[in-house]
Amino acid sequence: MKKINIIIVIISVIFSLQSFKESETKIFNGTNFLGWEGDTAKTWKIENNVLWGGSLIEDVPLNNFLCTKKSYNDFVLRLKFKLENKGGFCNAGVQFRSQRMTNPANEMIGYQADLGPDYWGALYDESRRNIVLLAPDSNLIKKILRVNEWNDYEIMAVKNRIQIKINGTKTVDYLETDSNIPQNGFIGLQVHGGGKTRAGYKDIFIQEIKNEICRIKDRLCKEMENRERDR
Repeated sequence: MKKINIIIVIISVIFSLQSFKESETKIFNGTNFLGWEGDTAKTWKIENNVLWGGSLIEDVPLNNFLCTKKSYNDFVLRLKFKLENKGGFCNAGVQFRSQRMTNPANEMIGYQADLGPDYWGALYDESRRNIVLLAPDSNLIKKILRVNEWNDYEIMAVKNRIQIKINGTKTVDYLETDSNIPQNGFIGLQVHGGGKTRAGYKDIFIQEIKNEICRIKDRLCKEMENRERDR
């Protein structure tokens, strides 16, 4: 009987995940800033369906973020990025489960999937713990990164687990152990200050993972644990 129940739960998971795959949403329409907020007068521009932040002519004075108006909990975020630099510090990143700060107002606080030399594919805790939480091996980055070209970035955040991929290869698999760290918030696209840097982002899609799927997975795990105990 328990075996039959487990099979039913597995089938439920399969159908739920299929529904999840179909829920992908494009959160940048390629033509305007609908759904986003930030310094769209100077720092952020749209060119050929690409969100560009920063400048290759003059130094970017401060960190700057273009931020979603919607907050997200559990999700898979997929986008393409390109980072260009003509001098000075070269860095950017994708904030998630983050909030706008008021002091200083240009900053965000939360997780960041980092971009830039020595930080490619790393997980940074922006304006909070101010540390790299986990970073990939530099030799791996040399193999998978297309410098000065478009690259695929994927961020999966489910409960307390965060995974980051560049061009389909996992760079970070991190478990948050601090229960006080918020597991929801806004998504922000960053261009870092201190250099003649331009960060481009396009083809931005998100799949929200509904709580029902998480509950089904938990139920499946419990069923399997019970089965092991009854052996």
